[in-house]
Amino acid sequence: MEMLLQLVKMAELTTLESLLEMGFDRNRAEKAVANTGNQGIEQAMDWLMEHENDPDIDEPFVPPVGNVLGGEADSQSTTEQPSLADTAEGTAGDGSCDNDDSARIPMSEDEKLELEELMRVKQAERRERERAEELEHEKQRRKHGQELQQIRQKLQDDDMKKLTDQRMKEKMEDKMARQRVKDKIARDREERAQKFGGGGPPSTAASSQPAQPSPPSPTSHGPPPTKKEYDESRIQVRMLDGSTLTAVFKAQEPLAAVRVYVQVNGNTPEGQDFTLLSPYPRHVYTELDMEKPLKELGLVPSAVLVVAKK
Repeated sequence: MEMLLQLVKMAELTTLESLLEMGFDRNRAEKAVANTGNQGIEQAMDWLMEHENDPDIDEPFVPPVGNVLGGEADSQSTTEQPSLADTAEGTAGDGSCDNDDSARIPMSEDEKLELEELMRVKQAERRERERAEELEHEKQRRKHGQELQQIRQKLQDDDMKKLTDQRMKEKMEDKMARQRVKDKIARDREERAQKFGGGGPPSTAASSQPAQPSPPSPTSHGPPPTKKEYDESRIQVRMLDGSTLTAVFKAQEPLAAVRVYVQVNGNTPEGQDFTLLSPYPRHVYTELDMEKPLKELGLVPSAVLVVAKK
Protein backbone atom coordinates (compact mmCIF):
# COMPACT_ATOMS: atom_id res chain seq x y z
CA MET A 1 0.00 0.00 0.00
CA GLU A 2 2.78 2.40 0.88
CA MET A 3 4.62 1.64 -2.34
CA LEU A 4 1.47 2.38 -4.39
CA LEU A 5 1.07 5.78 -2.70
CA GLN A 6 4.70 6.64 -3.41
CA LEU A 7 4.29 5.74 -7.09
CA VAL A 8 1.20 7.97 -7.37
CA LYS A 9 3.04 10.81 -5.64
CA MET A 10 6.03 10.41 -7.97
CA ALA A 11 3.72 10.59 -11.00
CA GLU A 12 2.12 13.77 -9.66
CA LEU A 13 5.42 15.39 -8.94
CA THR A 14 6.58 14.56 -12.44
CA THR A 15 3.55 16.30 -14.02
CA LEU A 16 3.81 19.22 -11.60
CA GLU A 17 7.53 19.70 -12.19
CA SER A 18 6.99 19.48 -15.95
CA LEU A 19 4.46 22.32 -15.76
CA LEU A 20 6.81 24.36 -13.57
CA GLU A 21 9.69 23.91 -16.03
CA MET A 22 7.40 25.09 -18.83
CA GLY A 23 6.91 28.39 -16.96
CA PHE A 24 3.49 27.89 -15.35
CA ASP A 25 2.86 29.36 -11.92
CA ARG A 26 3.08 26.79 -9.12
CA ASN A 27 -0.37 27.67 -7.78
CA ARG A 28 -1.94 27.18 -11.22
CA ALA A 29 0.07 24.02 -11.88
CA GLU A 30 -1.05 22.43 -8.64
CA LYS A 31 -4.68 23.26 -9.44
CA ALA A 32 -4.31 21.73 -12.90
CA VAL A 33 -2.86 18.49 -11.53
CA ALA A 34 -5.53 18.23 -8.84
CA ASN A 35 -8.50 19.07 -11.09
CA THR A 36 -7.45 16.65 -13.85
CA GLY A 37 -6.94 13.79 -11.39
CA ASN A 38 -3.27 13.47 -12.42
CA GLN A 39 -4.18 12.18 -15.89
CA GLY A 40 -0.96 13.47 -17.43
CA ILE A 41 0.72 16.60 -18.72
CA GLU A 42 -1.58 16.97 -21.75
CA GLN A 43 -4.80 17.03 -19.69
CA ALA A 44 -3.20 19.42 -17.22
CA MET A 45 -2.18 21.80 -20.04
CA ASP A 46 -5.72 21.66 -21.49
CA TRP A 47 -7.17 22.56 -18.10
CA LEU A 48 -4.75 25.49 -17.68
CA MET A 49 -5.54 26.95 -21.10
CA GLU A 50 -9.29 26.58 -20.59
CA HIS A 51 -9.27 28.20 -17.14
CA GLU A 52 -6.52 30.81 -17.50
CA ASN A 53 -9.12 33.61 -17.52
CA ASP A 54 -11.06 32.37 -14.50
CA PRO A 55 -11.37 35.10 -11.85
CA ASP A 56 -10.21 32.73 -9.09
CA ILE A 57 -7.36 31.09 -11.00
CA ASP A 58 -4.69 32.79 -8.86
CA GLU A 59 -6.35 32.25 -5.52
CA PRO A 60 -4.30 30.05 -3.13
CA PHE A 61 -4.71 26.39 -3.92
CA VAL A 62 -6.37 24.29 -1.20
CA PRO A 63 -5.98 20.57 -2.00
CA PRO A 64 -9.16 18.53 -1.53
CA VAL A 65 -9.34 15.92 1.17
CA GLY A 66 -7.59 12.76 0.07
CA ASN A 67 -5.44 14.43 -2.62
CA VAL A 68 -1.82 13.26 -2.61
CA LEU A 69 -0.52 16.84 -3.02
CA GLY A 70 -1.18 17.65 0.60
CA GLY A 71 -3.95 15.37 1.70
CA GLU A 72 -4.36 11.83 2.85
CA ALA A 73 -1.29 10.39 1.15
CA ASP A 74 1.08 12.81 2.90
CA SER A 75 -0.55 12.21 6.28
CA GLN A 76 -0.30 8.47 5.83
CA SER A 77 3.33 8.78 4.75
CA THR A 78 4.05 10.92 7.79
CA THR A 79 2.36 8.55 10.21
CA GLU A 80 4.21 5.61 8.75
CA GLN A 81 7.68 7.18 8.71
CA PRO A 82 8.85 5.63 12.06
CA SER A 83 8.04 2.15 10.86
CA LEU A 84 9.76 2.83 7.57
CA ALA A 85 12.83 4.06 9.44
CA ASP A 86 12.87 0.92 11.54
CA THR A 87 12.58 -1.13 8.43
CA ALA A 88 15.39 0.82 6.78
CA GLU A 89 17.76 -0.01 9.66
CA GLY A 90 17.38 -3.72 9.01
CA THR A 91 17.21 -3.48 5.24
CA ALA A 92 19.79 -0.88 4.29
CA GLY A 93 20.45 -0.51 0.59
CA ASP A 94 16.89 -1.42 -0.59
CA GLY A 95 17.14 1.37 -3.25
CA SER A 96 14.04 3.41 -2.23
CA CYS A 97 16.06 6.62 -2.06
CA ASP A 98 17.44 6.01 -5.51
CA ASN A 99 13.93 5.64 -6.90
CA ASP A 100 12.87 8.88 -5.22
CA ASP A 101 15.85 10.73 -6.67
CA SER A 102 15.26 9.32 -10.12
CA ALA A 103 11.70 10.68 -10.10
CA ARG A 104 13.04 14.22 -9.75
CA ILE A 105 15.43 14.14 -12.70
CA PRO A 106 14.84 17.26 -14.82
CA MET A 107 13.34 16.83 -18.28
CA SER A 108 15.64 16.55 -21.22
CA GLU A 109 15.72 19.13 -24.00
CA ASP A 110 13.80 16.81 -26.33
CA GLU A 111 11.08 16.36 -23.76
CA LYS A 112 10.87 20.11 -23.27
CA LEU A 113 10.63 20.64 -27.03
CA GLU A 114 7.90 18.03 -27.27
CA LEU A 115 5.96 19.70 -24.47
CA GLU A 116 6.41 23.14 -26.03
CA GLU A 117 5.22 21.78 -29.37
CA LEU A 118 2.25 20.21 -27.64
CA MET A 119 1.49 23.54 -25.99
CA ARG A 120 1.66 25.36 -29.34
CA VAL A 121 -0.70 22.80 -30.86
CA LYS A 122 -3.14 23.20 -27.98
CA GLN A 123 -2.96 26.99 -28.22
CA ALA A 124 -3.57 26.83 -31.97
CA GLU A 125 -6.56 24.55 -31.40
CA ARG A 126 -7.88 26.91 -28.78
CA ARG A 127 -7.47 29.93 -31.07
CA GLU A 128 -9.24 28.07 -33.85
CA ARG A 129 -12.05 27.16 -31.49
CA GLU A 130 -12.38 30.77 -30.29
CA ARG A 131 -12.39 31.96 -33.91
CA ALA A 132 -15.19 29.52 -34.73
CA GLU A 133 -17.14 30.71 -31.69
CA GLU A 134 -16.67 34.34 -32.74
CA LEU A 135 -17.88 33.53 -36.26
CA GLU A 136 -20.93 31.77 -34.87
CA HIS A 137 -21.61 34.70 -32.54
CA GLU A 138 -21.33 37.16 -35.45
CA LYS A 139 -23.63 34.96 -37.52
CA GLN A 140 -26.23 34.94 -34.75
CA ARG A 141 -25.86 38.71 -34.30
CA ARG A 142 -26.46 39.35 -38.00
CA LYS A 143 -29.42 36.98 -38.03
CA HIS A 144 -30.89 38.81 -35.05
CA GLY A 145 -30.29 42.15 -36.77
CA GLN A 146 -32.05 40.95 -39.93
CA GLU A 147 -35.03 39.78 -37.89
CA LEU A 148 -35.24 43.16 -36.17
CA GLN A 149 -35.04 44.91 -39.55
CA GLN A 150 -37.87 42.76 -40.89
CA ILE A 151 -40.01 43.53 -37.84
CA ARG A 152 -39.25 47.25 -38.19
CA GLN A 153 -40.13 47.18 -41.92
CA LYS A 154 -43.39 45.38 -41.20
CA LEU A 155 -44.36 48.01 -38.62
CA GLN A 156 -43.59 50.78 -41.13
CA ASP A 157 -45.67 49.02 -43.80
CA ASP A 158 -48.57 48.64 -41.36
CA ASP A 159 -48.37 52.35 -40.43
CA MET A 160 -48.32 53.33 -44.11
CA LYS A 161 -51.32 51.11 -44.84
CA LYS A 162 -53.23 52.63 -41.94
CA LEU A 163 -52.41 56.14 -43.17
CA THR A 164 -53.52 55.28 -46.72
CA ASP A 165 -56.77 53.77 -45.46
CA GLN A 166 -57.42 56.86 -43.34
CA ARG A 167 -56.87 59.19 -46.29
CA MET A 168 -59.17 57.14 -48.50
CA LYS A 169 -61.81 57.19 -45.77
CA GLU A 170 -61.55 60.97 -45.45
CA LYS A 171 -61.85 61.42 -49.23
CA MET A 172 -64.89 59.17 -49.31
CA GLU A 173 -66.53 61.07 -46.45
CA ASP A 174 -65.83 64.38 -48.22
CA LYS A 175 -67.28 63.02 -51.44
CA MET A 176 -70.38 61.80 -49.62
CA ALA A 177 -70.79 65.19 -47.94
CA ARG A 178 -70.64 66.95 -51.31
CA GLN A 179 -73.16 64.51 -52.72
CA ARG A 180 -75.51 65.21 -49.83
CA VAL A 181 -75.28 68.95 -50.56
CA LYS A 182 -76.03 68.32 -54.24
CA ASP A 183 -78.96 66.09 -53.36
CA LYS A 184 -80.36 68.73 -51.02
CA ILE A 185 -80.06 71.45 -53.66
CA ALA A 186 -81.73 69.18 -56.22
CA ARG A 187 -84.59 68.44 -53.80
CA ASP A 188 -85.04 72.14 -53.02
CA ARG A 189 -85.08 72.94 -56.74
CA GLU A 190 -87.66 70.22 -57.36
CA GLU A 191 -89.86 71.47 -54.52
CA ARG A 192 -89.71 75.04 -55.83
CA ALA A 193 -90.54 73.85 -59.36
CA GLN A 194 -93.55 71.92 -58.09
CA LYS A 195 -94.67 74.86 -55.96
CA PHE A 196 -94.55 77.34 -58.87
CA GLY A 197 -96.22 75.14 -61.43
CA GLY A 198 -93.35 73.08 -62.74
CA GLY A 199 -91.32 75.89 -64.21
CA GLY A 200 -87.92 75.27 -65.76
CA PRO A 201 -84.78 74.78 -63.67
CA PRO A 202 -83.43 77.87 -61.92
CA SER A 203 -80.21 77.78 -63.88
CA THR A 204 -82.06 78.35 -67.17
CA ALA A 205 -84.48 80.96 -65.82
CA ALA A 206 -84.41 84.40 -67.34
CA SER A 207 -81.94 86.70 -65.65
CA SER A 208 -84.09 89.75 -66.12
CA GLN A 209 -85.59 91.25 -63.05
CA PRO A 210 -89.39 91.24 -62.62
CA ALA A 211 -91.16 94.37 -63.69
CA GLN A 212 -91.81 96.78 -60.90
CA PRO A 213 -95.39 98.00 -60.45
CA SER A 214 -95.97 101.42 -61.89
CA PRO A 215 -96.21 104.20 -59.35
CA PRO A 216 -99.75 105.29 -58.57
CA SER A 217 -101.07 108.24 -60.41
CA PRO A 218 -101.22 111.42 -58.39
CA THR A 219 -104.83 111.73 -59.35
CA SER A 220 -105.77 108.25 -58.18
CA HIS A 221 -107.98 107.95 -55.24
CA GLY A 222 -108.03 105.62 -52.30
CA PRO A 223 -105.36 104.54 -49.74
CA PRO A 224 -101.79 103.94 -50.90
CA PRO A 225 -101.02 100.34 -51.87
CA THR A 226 -99.32 98.20 -49.26
CA LYS A 227 -95.77 97.03 -49.87
CA LYS A 228 -95.62 93.47 -51.21
CA GLU A 229 -93.86 90.87 -49.08
CA TYR A 230 -91.58 88.48 -50.97
CA ASP A 231 -90.68 85.08 -49.58
CA GLU A 232 -88.18 84.24 -52.32
CA SER A 233 -85.21 85.88 -54.00
CA ARG A 234 -83.76 85.37 -57.45
CA ILE A 235 -79.97 85.58 -57.19
CA GLN A 236 -77.66 85.96 -60.16
CA VAL A 237 -73.98 85.18 -59.49
CA ARG A 238 -71.15 86.27 -61.78
CA MET A 239 -68.26 83.81 -61.75
CA LEU A 240 -64.54 84.58 -62.06
CA ASP A 241 -64.48 83.56 -65.73
CA GLY A 242 -67.44 85.79 -66.62
CA SER A 243 -70.12 83.09 -66.67
CA THR A 244 -73.26 83.45 -64.56
CA LEU A 245 -75.39 81.25 -62.34
CA THR A 246 -79.02 82.04 -61.50
CA ALA A 247 -81.09 80.37 -58.80
CA VAL A 248 -84.07 81.08 -56.56
CA PHE A 249 -83.65 80.89 -52.79
CA LYS A 250 -85.95 81.31 -49.83
CA ALA A 251 -85.92 84.79 -48.36
CA GLN A 252 -85.04 83.37 -44.95
CA GLU A 253 -82.15 81.20 -46.24
CA PRO A 254 -78.70 82.40 -45.15
CA LEU A 255 -76.20 83.80 -47.61
CA ALA A 256 -74.11 80.67 -46.93
CA ALA A 257 -76.66 78.68 -49.00
CA VAL A 258 -75.74 80.79 -52.03
CA ARG A 259 -72.03 80.14 -51.45
CA VAL A 260 -72.61 76.39 -51.16
CA TYR A 261 -74.61 76.48 -54.39
CA VAL A 262 -71.72 78.24 -56.12
CA GLN A 263 -69.21 75.73 -54.73
CA VAL A 264 -71.19 72.79 -56.05
CA ASN A 265 -72.39 74.15 -59.40
CA GLY A 266 -69.72 76.68 -60.22
CA ASN A 267 -66.41 76.19 -61.96
CA THR A 268 -64.16 77.43 -59.18
CA PRO A 269 -61.06 75.24 -58.61
CA GLU A 270 -61.50 72.70 -55.83
CA GLY A 271 -60.12 73.96 -52.53
CA GLN A 272 -59.99 77.62 -53.68
CA ASP A 273 -61.53 79.96 -51.13
CA PHE A 274 -63.68 82.86 -52.31
CA THR A 275 -66.15 85.44 -51.06
CA LEU A 276 -69.22 87.20 -52.41
CA LEU A 277 -69.79 90.92 -52.95
CA SER A 278 -72.46 93.27 -54.24
CA PRO A 279 -71.28 95.51 -57.09
CA TYR A 280 -73.77 98.39 -56.61
CA PRO A 281 -73.32 99.59 -54.01
CA ARG A 282 -70.11 97.71 -53.50
CA HIS A 283 -70.19 95.60 -50.35
CA VAL A 284 -67.99 92.63 -49.47
CA TYR A 285 -69.83 90.08 -47.36
CA THR A 286 -68.00 88.71 -44.32
CA GLU A 287 -68.25 85.36 -42.55
CA LEU A 288 -70.71 86.96 -40.16
CA ASP A 289 -72.90 88.01 -43.10
CA MET A 290 -72.96 84.40 -44.33
CA GLU A 291 -75.18 83.48 -41.38
CA LYS A 292 -77.71 86.26 -42.05
CA PRO A 293 -80.92 85.70 -44.10
CA LEU A 294 -81.08 87.09 -47.63
CA LYS A 295 -84.00 89.29 -46.63
CA GLU A 296 -82.01 90.92 -43.84
CA LEU A 297 -79.14 91.64 -46.23
CA GLY A 298 -81.48 93.38 -48.71
CA LEU A 299 -81.10 90.68 -51.36
CA VAL A 300 -84.88 90.14 -51.79
CA PRO A 301 -86.65 89.87 -54.21
CA SER A 302 -83.57 89.77 -56.51
CA ALA A 303 -79.91 90.62 -56.47
CA VAL A 304 -76.68 90.33 -58.41
CA LEU A 305 -73.60 89.01 -56.62
CA VAL A 306 -70.00 88.69 -57.81
CA VAL A 307 -67.50 85.95 -56.89
CA ALA A 308 -64.17 87.35 -55.72
CA LYS A 309 -60.97 85.63 -54.57
CA LYS A 310 -60.02 85.96 -50.93
